[in-house]
Amino acid sequence: MAECKENPMKGMPLPEMNFTTFIYSLSSSAMVALGEAPDPSTGKTDYQPHLAKHTIDVLGMLQEKFDKGLEEGEKKLLCDLLYNLRMSYVNKTGK
Repeated sequence: MAECKENPMKGMPLPEMNFTTFIYSLSSSAMVALGEAPDPSTGKTDYQPHLAKHTIDVLGMLQEKFDKGLEEGEKKLLCDLLYNLRMSYVNKTGK
């Protein structure tokens, strides 16, 4: 089995996560996939329209959900997923 390279972002502080940071992150990912910006992890520019479309569609879906609101099933799913992920995080990190 091949060994992974050491994570170049290990130990780097992460920016505060808020809605603006999240939207900019998605936007930057779309720009990288469109070949409009270099990939920050490799420095290379690569055109991947399928990834760009996916990210743009995610942003569009978020816009629609904020305009119209979540359905009850979506609210429950999100609540359940977040609870399970947070509990896993706490169990693994002790924080």
